[in-house]
Amino acid sequence: MKHFLRVLTQFFTFLYCKCLWRSLKFVIRKVTGRCELQRICYNNKPGARRTLNIESSLKFSKNELLQSAVSVHPDSVEKTIDDIMTLKKINPDTNPQLGISLQASLFQIVGYRNLVLEVEKLRREPYDCENAEQEEMLLKLWKALQPENPLTGRISKQWCEIGFQGSDPKTDFRGMGLLGLHNLLYFAEHDKAAALQVLHDSLQPKHSKMSKAEWEKKKFDKAIGYSFAIVGINITDLAYTLLVSGALKTHLYNVAPEMPVLAHFQQTFCYLMQEFHKFWTEEDPSDIMEFNRVRAKFHKRVLKQLKNPNMTLCPHFAASDLHLVNL
Repeated sequence: MKHFLRVLTQFFTFLYCKCLWRSLKFVIRKVTGRCELQRICYNNKPGARRTLNIESSLKFSKNELLQSAVSVHPDSVEKTIDDIMTLKKINPDTNPQLGISLQASLFQIVGYRNLVLEVEKLRREPYDCENAEQEEMLLKLWKALQPENPLTGRISKQWCEIGFQGSDPKTDFRGMGLLGLHNLLYFAEHDKAAALQVLHDSLQPKHSKMSKAEWEKKKFDKAIGYSFAIVGINITDLAYTLLVSGALKTHLYNVAPEMPVLAHFQQTFCYLMQEFHKFWTEEDPSDIMEFNRVRAKFHKRVLKQLKNPNMTLCPHFAASDLHLVNL
């Protein structure tokens, strides 16, 4: 019976989408004198709500030109907008703002797609210790996080001091490839004070391993106890999952006035690192074995936040940092 009801629901949903909704759109256009794209642009402010609606309208259109618009090359965006205006019989001289609004949203849509490809490329590229540029990035990470503690050698147990598992960090990058290194270095260089604070806190032992007297004597605000670099690579995986699933569209369409770029993704990572750090502290797990539980709970919280079309992450970054615009 449940299966029958589910099939029936799917059938009526299909019928609504294919027939009733298109008929309704036709009637609305005749009444208002505006096509769906016009109504979306005129009824929504710049940002995720407008761009998501435009993206949905284009993707589910029965017209091939509109369907393909979401996957054009950035250099073809202006021509695509002209073609759409011609197709919809919209005079650009009497509707100048429409072309501008459509262009901004289409740049966001194709930019997001290109960002996914760029991030995926970095994730798939393994760390190569024979690559001088990659080795330099790794050493920059050490210097940024341990400015007063010189590294005694490339292969050293010192790497554990910033949260790697062994004496050679390259083995820890296998899951996220170069993306993990790029994100950690960006955090350490562009949000240095926060990165150093998170690293410092992560090195504090759990209070459960100390007597109450010792704990009060050391005056730790809150015990943390996790591996900074390993958690950073794990949060990179979380940010990557949010990106490829499309969940980050809400945030990126709100902060990137045109095309989202890698720096927007990296700033999101910085935000997630700090928020996870706070969340971990609030959860106060007994040990690192609870990491997966805490991470899953944190992931659900971020997903819930991103369901709000007005949501923007990284509020602590200045708009001037990378020409971000908080809409």
